[in-house]
Amino acid sequence: MAYEDKTKKPGEESVVYGRNAVSELLKSGRDVDKIFVHKGEREGSISVIVAEAIRRKIPVTEVEKQKLDRMCGGNHQGVCAFAAAVEYSTVERILRIAEEKNEKPFICIADGVEDPHNLGALLRCCECAGVHGLIIPKRHSVTVNSTVEKASAGAVSHVPVAKVPNVAACIDELKKLGVWCYAAEAGGRSVYETDLDRAAAFVFGSEGRGVSRLVKEKCDGIVSIPMFGVINSLNVSCAASVVLSYAANSRHRSV
Repeated sequence: MAYEDKTKKPGEESVVYGRNAVSELLKSGRDVDKIFVHKGEREGSISVIVAEAIRRKIPVTEVEKQKLDRMCGGNHQGVCAFAAAVEYSTVERILRIAEEKNEKPFICIADGVEDPHNLGALLRCCECAGVHGLIIPKRHSVTVNSTVEKASAGAVSHVPVAKVPNVAACIDELKKLGVWCYAAEAGGRSVYETDLDRAAAFVFGSEGRGVSRLVKEKCDGIVSIPMFGVINSLNVSCAASVVLSYAANSRHRSV
């Protein structure tokens, strides 16, 4: 379980741990208050992290492994950083990013994903596919915490995340702006037979309930991944990796 600094107000500061996550944090330009490294470990990627921290005048403290374990749990890989909390974006900003890149909007929406590891993995899928931003609801969803950051392997530092009061209402607004909205659910048209070379948003549902009924009704259509095995569903991040990668391929084929 990721450590949360109880001396800080919620959202004021977060702990980012793991070599890749801390490296991506430093690359992102976010404010970093301090970095802790396992005493005696100054080789490989940790030496690069320490050198970058020194260059940016970020305090680096060597500590025993037991202290790192208390702060982050056992999967810290010898390094953790205390960073300024993630600054949430807006839907408008996500659309502006697409416009600045001269690209059709490419958006992911998480409809009630409550597991931080799944949200982190979903962010990683978004970053790898070139998604312009992720939208999550303000309620009934995990927030971007240090467990999400770790699971995202640093992607949270590169993918803007917007919180909205109501996913269904957000979809209505996106459709008015010419963004096609698709729910990724069973029982729809094969994703491989759908024209995805367009401004599009893809909705992925919660672990247990899937995409909510109202949100599905608001969407322009449902896209499904053909299944050929005994198990008839994928984890949300696995499904996202298939759908978003195929959509990215469709978008770039015409470039």
